[in-house]
Amino acid sequence: MTKEEMIAKTIQILADEFEVEKEEITPDADIKKTLDLDSLSLVDLVALIEETFDVKIKGTELMQAVTFSQLYDFLYERISSK
Repeated sequence: MTKEEMIAKTIQILADEFEVEKEEITPDADIKKTLDLDSLSLVDLVALIEETFDVKIKGTELMQAVTFSQLYDFLYERISSK
């Protein structure tokens, strides 16, 4: 999977799951604000990413990413190393 394919898939699943417009999910946008994340929805986000990309991650690791660009870099690194 290329990074561009991973980004497109990530945008699609996040838009569907968190009911936001794809256009709101920009590389520099704040993840928590855009997706309106609280501690419960963070668990949903982790589960969604683990299931979609068949990786294991911790919420604390995931939340080190503040922007979607950082999230994409983190995910791509995890996916590429499995």
